[in-house]
Amino acid sequence: MSGPMWVRTSTEIRRQRRRRAHSCWDHLVVAPLWPMYGVNLGTLLRTCDAVGACLAVPRLPWVPQALRTGNTLRQRSCVHWVGDPVRWLAQQRSARSRIVGVELTDESVRLADLPVARCRTVVVLGHEREGIPAEATSLLDVAVEIPMVGTGMSLNVAVAGSLVAYKLAGLV
Repeated sequence: MSGPMWVRTSTEIRRQRRRRAHSCWDHLVVAPLWPMYGVNLGTLLRTCDAVGACLAVPRLPWVPQALRTGNTLRQRSCVHWVGDPVRWLAQQRSARSRIVGVELTDESVRLADLPVARCRTVVVLGHEREGIPAEATSLLDVAVEIPMVGTGMSLNVAVAGSLVAYKLAGLV
């Protein structure tokens, strides 16, 4: 590279971004339906804002506080509250949403091969240890895996969900 690289200032970046939070576009929904760690919810909420998605979370007693603590955004974010996760997924499927699960299965597609979301799409994220429950995997249209060359079995839920959300939003 020749010459110094120009680094944009905060003012220049702000001019290129939305001035207000997006309303519910209801196109891409990131759904960590069996959360284990509250910090992941705040991270996913920030990713949802970045890609224009909504976050769907279960009505567990600790989730509202986790979202308040983890939300570093100044604007209100789009959050959908879910009662029973499996029933909610069945309703989403009945409403013709595409259901994409982040899970290792025999039929999982590689993240690089996942097409951009062209219809309403729900990204399902499972429990940190147990993954997506069997009764929910039967509702998936496709499972996606994130290839890894290290020794770990999987990525953190927030990291995995963020990668898939960026891919489905067409931003990578």
